[in-house]
Amino acid sequence: MSEKISLRNRFIQTILRIDQEMTWSFDSHIHLSDPQYVPDMDFILQEMNSLKIKACCVSMDVQNSQETLELAKKSELVLPFIGIHPECANDELEKVVTMIDENHETITGVGEIGLDPTYTNNDEDTKRQTIVFETLLSCAEKYNKPVSIHSRKSLDDVFQVMTSYDTKHALLHWFDGSKKQLAKAMDMGFYVSFGPVMVYANDKQVLLSKCDESKILVETDGPVRFSRCFEMKSADIGFIPSVIFCASKVLGKSFDETVSLLEKNSNAYLGI
Repeated sequence: MSEKISLRNRFIQTILRIDQEMTWSFDSHIHLSDPQYVPDMDFILQEMNSLKIKACCVSMDVQNSQETLELAKKSELVLPFIGIHPECANDELEKVVTMIDENHETITGVGEIGLDPTYTNNDEDTKRQTIVFETLLSCAEKYNKPVSIHSRKSLDDVFQVMTSYDTKHALLHWFDGSKKQLAKAMDMGFYVSFGPVMVYANDKQVLLSKCDESKILVETDGPVRFSRCFEMKSADIGFIPSVIFCASKVLGKSFDETVSLLEKNSNAYLGI
């Protein structure tokens, strides 16, 4: 009987060790709490578990931040980020600040936050975006949380703002700047992420090749739709292996080596 117990214990220890050594992929930026995903959420969570993918679920506004918190209760694979997207800069900032204060022990990060002139019509709009961005950056620093930053058409302005904030756990999601701006991002210690568009866009592959390997992350930015080989389908968490495969070819590494690199980078970005 004791021999059987010993064998059983060794079997359990082996299973636990394999589970601990399992490599995980990360979607560093996806709007998983978007209403478009709701009907398929049970399947998506099963897919994430099967593919061993964790999702940094970013938010748009107060309501969506609350939805993100609720979704995170369903699965530990959902890593909740709450914040106000620059498109929603007129939303209730105070409520999101309170939400961060009340949930800082359970949230993973702050985002999606940032700047974007696409959503401004005058100087007041620009000023409001900056106030929201800086306020939520301060919240992130207060609780030592990573941030997911929107920087479309505003990279230089983001760089300027971030000179006053910590960049060690800051991600410039869907990096779309020049080689010069990428070099500055690397010098400032930012992480940068690349999504499905990299699979068919040579300019994004070139940018990836110029990155500090320790600062690379991958994302889907779902439910954004992608053309070419993705046939204008909304991004699904299942796109991540394709993005990683493309990155592995650009970096001259095997798929497994790239997964391991990205897991290490993701954990460093998230501070885990």
